[in-house]
Amino acid sequence: MEKSKIQQLFIQHYAKMYRVARSILYDEQESKDVVSDIFDRLLRGGIVLLPETAERYLLTSVRNQCIKRIHHEELKRQLEQEYPLEYQNEEERDERWDDIIEYAITHLDERDQRIFHLRYTEGYSYEEIAAKESISKVAVWKRLSHLINCIKQQFNHSKK
Repeated sequence: MEKSKIQQLFIQHYAKMYRVARSILYDEQESKDVVSDIFDRLLRGGIVLLPETAERYLLTSVRNQCIKRIHHEELKRQLEQEYPLEYQNEEERDERWDDIIEYAITHLDERDQRIFHLRYTEGYSYEEIAAKESISKVAVWKRLSHLINCIKQQFNHSKK
């Protein structure tokens, strides 16, 4: 997509996209970041927008990106509550949790990703996950325990 067309879309839709993000995130800077990220993806290429569906695509992208950020923050909060680690400052804590979540997402097979997502993003109990995945509650506990141990090993090793 040409830069001039992207600039035109920015001028035409930025305010509406920002309002949607702000209504979901309730944070000015996060909302601006979400909208900027979407236009950044457009600038990097690979996405072709048709004039009749551009606004719908942009607004849907904002909504999806906001939901993704909310889930990411919720996951960090839940992991931190269940497995607290010591940090020197807030910035180090945020970076560490981002790394942990990225590691968990990229190093899990499909089933473990679903279990991890159900527990830490959706907040399902072990019993509910067991029923959804047709496995025992103990199997859920074992899979999550193994994952947390792997994460601890990975990040305690990299910390040294």
